[in-house]
Amino acid sequence: MAAVAGNLGALTAAVTNGDVLVKLDKRNVLSSAFFSRKLVAAGSTKVTVRQQREGEMRRGVVAYVAPSTTEKTVSEPERTANGVAEKQTGGQCFGVFCVTYDLKEGERPKTWKKTVRIAVSGAAGMIANHLLFKLASGEVFGQDQPIALNLLGSVRSRDALEGVAMELEDSLFPLLREVNIGIEAEEVFADADWALLIGAKPRGPGMERADLLDINGQIFAEQGKALNKVASPDVKVLVVGNPCNTNALIALKNAPRLNPRNFHALTRLDENRAKCQLALKAGVFYDNVSNVTIWGNHSTTQVPDFLNAKIHGARVMDVIQDEKWLKEEFTPRVQKRGGALIQKWGRSSAASTAVSIGDAIKSLITPTPEGDWFSSGVYTSGNPYGIAEDIIYSMPCRSAGDGSWELVTDCEIDDYLRERIKKSEDELLAEKNCVAHLIGQENGYCDLPEGDTMLPGEL
Repeated sequence: MAAVAGNLGALTAAVTNGDVLVKLDKRNVLSSAFFSRKLVAAGSTKVTVRQQREGEMRRGVVAYVAPSTTEKTVSEPERTANGVAEKQTGGQCFGVFCVTYDLKEGERPKTWKKTVRIAVSGAAGMIANHLLFKLASGEVFGQDQPIALNLLGSVRSRDALEGVAMELEDSLFPLLREVNIGIEAEEVFADADWALLIGAKPRGPGMERADLLDINGQIFAEQGKALNKVASPDVKVLVVGNPCNTNALIALKNAPRLNPRNFHALTRLDENRAKCQLALKAGVFYDNVSNVTIWGNHSTTQVPDFLNAKIHGARVMDVIQDEKWLKEEFTPRVQKRGGALIQKWGRSSAASTAVSIGDAIKSLITPTPEGDWFSSGVYTSGNPYGIAEDIIYSMPCRSAGDGSWELVTDCEIDDYLRERIKKSEDELLAEKNCVAHLIGQENGYCDLPEGDTMLPGEL
């Protein structure tokens, strides 16, 4: 594929041959589909362009134009690399997504909603490789929700990022209207409605937790600043890269323009694992398990809550009458599930993590079933459980299905649960002190609790 650039000069509009949508970059047409084609242009034709900030135009903006009988030949194409327009820097439309082959206005599905723009960091990684195709298929946001994907990689992963975009091209997803790739957060996060922050540096041999907090903290501080500058004001941010609770706090603190309640740390995989273990023990299918909470940090201090959980609507402790198993086997089994998986096939849990990201999103865009709840790492200010303010802590939440959430306020907390909730809280406060220099606080110091609480598979 090749990108072509034809200066429109004094023309006030650009139109297409048939129903092809033209991508505009200021006064140039950028398209992979116009090689040796003709561009139809007429001064009287109306064009609709999504308005950008004053003096700016995001690359890949789509303009729909009605056909005309007047034809004008486009100039010779500019050089491209693997279908990516070399003319562009940073965020770039990829291949066929540089021109969207759309339906006629009269044939456009009446039920389709306004396009949702989703930015994904670490987009060339294994988790994203599973997730992106779920997003593009409509499995997560619904079969009536067109999406645009903005994919963030690095200099090292650029070729892999283009490979991902090529696979998305070849999959022919009708709901996938745009794919833009880049290595600069400010360009990739532009106008994002959702930001899924997956990319993070893995913990290397001999690396201390404090070192990992600082290295990844710097990444999320920069991404928070980028979101603050260019993302949609109501962007929903889901942090997956570990340590995800503290990384989410860092991003939040570096994005003062955005609502702190729109920042989440992923603990849904932990919840899903807890449901699975309870279902196996009770001899039921997992969709009969509800009201499961993961309290605290995404680490081995996390607290899978069996006290408030239910099976077939009954208290778990009334169904599984084995308190020793619940206290001594259930919790570590949930915490170490990732390590057990790695031992079996030598890989981390990328696929199930991708599924849990989809579940976490659906929990925010779908009304929570009456009487149930879901787990998410959320901002603690104003919480009813006495958990320290100003950290990201996993708690039970409900949603009206509009992207917002509220805390469940009536969970029972006994001494066993309270002791463990406090331990995870203390760990998060210690992590916060370690990254004080990244969140605008002075007099920070790093004094993490003894013992290594990183989850297996995240070393």
